[in-house]
Amino acid sequence: MYAATLDGFGGPEVIRWAEVPDLPPPGPGEVAIDVVAAGVNRADLLQRQGFYPSPPGASDILGLEVSGVVAEAGAGVRDLRPGDRVCALLSGGGYAQRVVVAASQVLPVPEGLDLAAAAALPEVAATVWSNLVMRAGMRAGQLLLVHGGGSGIGTHAIQVAVNRGARVAVTAGSQYKLDRCAELGASIGINYREQDFVEVLGETGGADIILDNMGAKYLPRNVSTLAEDGQLCVIGMQGGVTGELNLAELLGKRGTIHATNLRKRPATGKSSKAEIIAELRRHLWPLIAKGAVVPVVHAEVPVTEAAHAHELLDSAETVGKVVLRIDEA
Repeated sequence: MYAATLDGFGGPEVIRWAEVPDLPPPGPGEVAIDVVAAGVNRADLLQRQGFYPSPPGASDILGLEVSGVVAEAGAGVRDLRPGDRVCALLSGGGYAQRVVVAASQVLPVPEGLDLAAAAALPEVAATVWSNLVMRAGMRAGQLLLVHGGGSGIGTHAIQVAVNRGARVAVTAGSQYKLDRCAELGASIGINYREQDFVEVLGETGGADIILDNMGAKYLPRNVSTLAEDGQLCVIGMQGGVTGELNLAELLGKRGTIHATNLRKRPATGKSSKAEIIAELRRHLWPLIAKGAVVPVVHAEVPVTEAAHAHELLDSAETVGKVVLRIDEA
């Protein structure tokens, strides 16, 4: 089969579409998927640069989510059959013509949803739902602040929050992105190049939940922005890994900070990928099926142009996800 491989670490130019060994058939509890499309995530860019290696035992091929058609089901798999349209959460290997993955990490593509667009769902859906709903318990009437509202995570989080009756504030670096976020339901838009989100949200009493992709850079200001009993959910470290925490301020607000990683979660058991996928199927997938939550895809790019896809994801103009079309290779 063919896959996007890395010719060393570095810029987008190190990605090569090349022949690699065929995968073994699926084992018990696994399925093989003929890939139609793969979602591009910031983790892929970090791995390409040599900063985010695959977990032990995972494929070193880029790609944490795919959509496609079930080719073969292993022993014990009862609810997935060859020909089923699916999308899947992976620990790696998505930029390839075929993947083998645990059936517990596979979701059906809702009727009427474009198969390629479905590749934009698993990673953002699992990240948003596990943090905002399963961990933070987001409920109606709360105010959620999403940093990077125009990202794949951000555009998905806005829709999930609005559908749960929460209000949403976002930060973004351009009016264009803020306008797109408003179209998805965000009621407060903050241009971080011109405004201080601490001041803006201080006028509202603060944020009940903050979904943060910046890490260290925003840590003190995020704590200042929290409302009483607020929760800071750290899901990224684009602004560094070491920051200063004012414990007195956090204590005074009875605030909570939690940080999570999706890729390194166990496949099954407590806080596992299987647990999150089951929650998505039960609670989020019905919203997607009726069009209340939709994948936001900025561009679909042939996998042979994966370098361009990585450049797009890094572009200030991109809103939502970038998807690689594997079936066009």
